[in-house]
Amino acid sequence: MDMLRVGIYGGTFAPIHNGHVAAAKAFMEQMKLDYLFIIPTYLPPHKQVDASDDPLYRLKMCELAFEGVDGVVISDVEIARGGKSYTYDTLKELQRPDTRLFLLCGTDMVLTFDQWYRFEDIFKMCYPTYVRRENDPFLTKRIVAKIGEYYEKYGVMFRRIVTDPIELTSTEIRRAVREGKDISHLVPQGVADFIRENGLYREEHV
Repeated sequence: MDMLRVGIYGGTFAPIHNGHVAAAKAFMEQMKLDYLFIIPTYLPPHKQVDASDDPLYRLKMCELAFEGVDGVVISDVEIARGGKSYTYDTLKELQRPDTRLFLLCGTDMVLTFDQWYRFEDIFKMCYPTYVRRENDPFLTKRIVAKIGEYYEKYGVMFRRIVTDPIELTSTEIRRAVREGKDISHLVPQGVADFIRENGLYREEHV
C-alpha cells in the first residue's frame, strides 16, 4: 500500500508572512508531500500572544496566503480544540494507518525540541524536518550539535529543508504596521489587504 506523505507546519502565524510561505513550499517540494497541513495554534505553549489576538483572523490570513496552492490544507484543528496547542495532540489527531507524517520546525524549535510536551512520543509519530530562518554561523554549530544529540539519544534524524533564509519575523511586521509602514513586500497581498481592512496590529497590546 502506498503511504500518503503529509506535512504538518504549525505556528502562531501572527501574521503569516513570505518567509512562512517560502518554507512551506520548499517543505512540500523537498519531502515530496501529497498534502501539507498549515495549522495555526490556538494558544502556543512556549510563546506569548498579543492580548488582542483573534485566532480566527490568523486562520483566515493563512487561507489567503495559500489561496490557489495545490495540496495545501488550512486546518483549524488546534483552534477548534482550544487550550494550549500541543503538537503531540495534533499529531495524534492526524495519524492514519496509510499516512506518513512529516513535521516542519524552525531553528528555535529544533534547539528546544526536548523541552516539548511528550517529545519522545512525537519522535515516534513523525519524521522531523527543519528549515533555517537566519544566516548565523554560530547557530549552525549549535543546531548540528543538537541534531547529533537527538540522534545519539533517541535514534532520530532531523532532515534539513534547504532554502534561502528569509530573515523576517511576525513581530517585525506587527511593528511595521504600528509605525504605518508598507508591508506589501513582506506578506502575501491578500494578507496585507486583510490586515489593512480589519485594522490589525495598529496598537500595541500587552
